[in-house]
Amino acid sequence: METIETDVVIIGGGPAGCSCALYTSRADLKTVILDKNPSVGALAITHQIANYPGVPTDISGEDLLQLMRDQAVQYGTDYRRAQVFGIDISGDWKTVFTPEGTFKGRALVVASGAMGRPASFKGEAEFLGRGVSYCATCDGAFYKSREVAVVGVNKEAIEEAQVLTKFASTVHWITSNDPKEEDHEAMELINKENVKHWSKTRLMKIQGTDAGVTGVALKNRSKEETQLLEVEGVFVYMSGSKPITDFLGDQIALKEDGGVVVDDFMATTSEGVWAIGDIRNTPFKQAVVAASDGCIAAMAIDRFLNSRKSIRVDWVHS
Repeated sequence: METIETDVVIIGGGPAGCSCALYTSRADLKTVILDKNPSVGALAITHQIANYPGVPTDISGEDLLQLMRDQAVQYGTDYRRAQVFGIDISGDWKTVFTPEGTFKGRALVVASGAMGRPASFKGEAEFLGRGVSYCATCDGAFYKSREVAVVGVNKEAIEEAQVLTKFASTVHWITSNDPKEEDHEAMELINKENVKHWSKTRLMKIQGTDAGVTGVALKNRSKEETQLLEVEGVFVYMSGSKPITDFLGDQIALKEDGGVVVDDFMATTSEGVWAIGDIRNTPFKQAVVAASDGCIAAMAIDRFLNSRKSIRVDWVHS
């Protein structure tokens, strides 16, 4: 089996991994990205990106991600499709194991992201990106003066519904169990003028046409019949996402919520290993935040590998 030695090994080819690779490659560090599948990450399945600085507002997540990869490769990154099944970070050289070969790097960056939960409702997967969303911060502005549904009673659902109240004419909050009265954020949401709370109600099905979502079928616990509610957007917040850390074993410290522990420079508790993007399980899962993580880690890695005390900035003076 082939063994490749490099300066930096990055596990994950999303916005965090590609941004990190861009900076390390420009710093003349030999860099390889190991990407399981370029089509399955959170950014790749986003239908439209309207809030990433400096790019057209009608670009898709898949196209934006391709631009990031191409730019990293342009500056020398070795991009490879590979499924990582294990690592060994016990020595100075960090080893990454894949069926395609073994990769050894002086620095390892873990940017494998978080795994979304499987679709829970009929029509959810079918209309993902065409009315079904998991991110009000990303897509809320598309539903200005329209009616939307938010499904879920957890903290994320409440916070995202609050965001949607700034745009939607009506936010239909659907909960199978009622929030507790001492949950002040939930009570504040219910009392908003443009929020309708569907108490003890289950979402049965998301309906739509080729153009997108047109409504949802609801079932109240105390009623026999199913009710159709006309909405144009459905925001689903059930079990949330889980950082992809199964291949790490017990070699890197994790937080109670499953995210990797890092410092201000994205360094983990294991020397020579950094973690960036959604694998940190931060509250703000945005492409621009992940890209920022990648930049911070890359500049710290450059300093680490070249035994410098200061950060070398990466811009061009004319």
